[in-house]
Amino acid sequence: MQTALLLIVIAVVLGVGWIRYAPTDPDDWHVDPAEAGDPGAQGYRVIGREAPRFPGDPNDVLAAFVAVARAEPRVWLLDGSNDEGMVTLVARSKWVGFRDYITVKAVAESSSTKLAVTSRSRYDIGSDRGVNRERLDRWFAELEQILVK
Repeated sequence: MQTALLLIVIAVVLGVGWIRYAPTDPDDWHVDPAEAGDPGAQGYRVIGREAPRFPGDPNDVLAAFVAVARAEPRVWLLDGSNDEGMVTLVARSKWVGFRDYITVKAVAESSSTKLAVTSRSRYDIGSDRGVNRERLDRWFAELEQILVK
């Protein structure tokens, strides 16, 4: 019994360690949201007509988006830049450290900028329970307050 319990504890510790410290290849995640495919229940994607529009040029809008995202704890830039017009951020959950990858592409449309975004979980845990959508909706609302004065 004690051996089985010890093996279970070791398996849990190794699993959590893998979740927290597994390497990330930016090329796997830094992909145009329109080409990344639908993440399904593992994330949230807004492209095309559904994508939010904000006043301003792509560089300013993307920089403001990144600033809003980076203001939250456990969010950092994985790849991309303003010059590229596309960035990929990583957001981690508080306790276990599950990773979500958020790729944002800024596209000029007349006097506004469309943000095509895909946010997806790294690990297939069945469903993200709406976490990716809630995060993006919150960031879009903050961005709206900053850019629309």
